[in-house]
Amino acid sequence: MSGRGRSGDWDDGNYERAVERAEQATRVGWAAIAGVTGLLGVVVVAVVAVCLVAAAAMAYVVVVMD
Repeated sequence: MSGRGRSGDWDDGNYERAVERAEQATRVGWAAIAGVTGLLGVVVVAVVAVCLVAAAAMAYVVVVMD
């Protein structure tokens, strides 16, 4: 016997709950991916801004030294 009941059919209620849990896990996963991607984007923009400020400061020092 397969252990699935006399008719051999899956329990529709359990199947639907499993599908709902899988869909929720997928939504949470995509939200986490989007959040991390956004955070990394903000970090990249901040690093670029700091590098530009540092380059401008170095250029200013070089110009002032002459």
